[in-house]
Amino acid sequence: MDDILKTTDISNLQGERIDYSFRAGARSDVLVILGHGVTGNKDRPLLIALAEGLSAQGWPCLRFSYSGNGESGGEFVDSTITKEIADLSAVLSNVRDDVKIIYVGHSMGGAVGVLTAAQNKRIDVLVSLAGMSFTRDFVAREFGDVTPDTGLMWDEEGRILSQRFIDDLGCIGDTLKAAAQITQPWLIVHGTEDDIVPIEDGQAAYDTAVSDKDWLPIDGADHVFDEGSYPVIVKAIDDWINAHI
Repeated sequence: MDDILKTTDISNLQGERIDYSFRAGARSDVLVILGHGVTGNKDRPLLIALAEGLSAQGWPCLRFSYSGNGESGGEFVDSTITKEIADLSAVLSNVRDDVKIIYVGHSMGGAVGVLTAAQNKRIDVLVSLAGMSFTRDFVAREFGDVTPDTGLMWDEEGRILSQRFIDDLGCIGDTLKAAAQITQPWLIVHGTEDDIVPIEDGQAAYDTAVSDKDWLPIDGADHVFDEGSYPVIVKAIDDWINAHI
């Protein structure tokens, strides 16, 4: 890890600590960064499985929790997609300059990746897993009946739906303009049975993208995938990295 990161202490612009876990691989000139989705954290089963599988193929992996989530600093109620973009940028800036970066984002973490990669070429390869494209539609569909600033996201304790979160996703609307600006190789993976972020979001991203791209629908997989699909995703990402790094 000391050979890849500039410092072991990562903080965002607000000075909040970004919690992360590092898993070594045979390579020291490449780093896979794994980002989670709404109400998630770095220890979700999908991210752990990907870190284990990819590190076994030689790729060092860093999975982290966005501020306000998991053991990272900050309050969940302050979380927005714009703040998460800044969090990711803080992580990217702490990677040694000559290390190539692959960012793998799940769900809203996928949207964060698209919006970041369109502007920040520090990301060399992009992977979206069940990535959110239509941000305004997502928040209306999932939380349209929740009272802002008091109600909970999916009835999860402590996960208050803030008006800022709603307004931020609504202001962005969708990530397709950013998708059209991406020049990095981009692998897009989506489950056919995703009922949180419909597969149409992934298909729209793929149809819009003009960079070197690939589309992998996984038959029967839901939003968080499952143990049967983890090896398929690991192999797809491993192949994609090998082809583009």
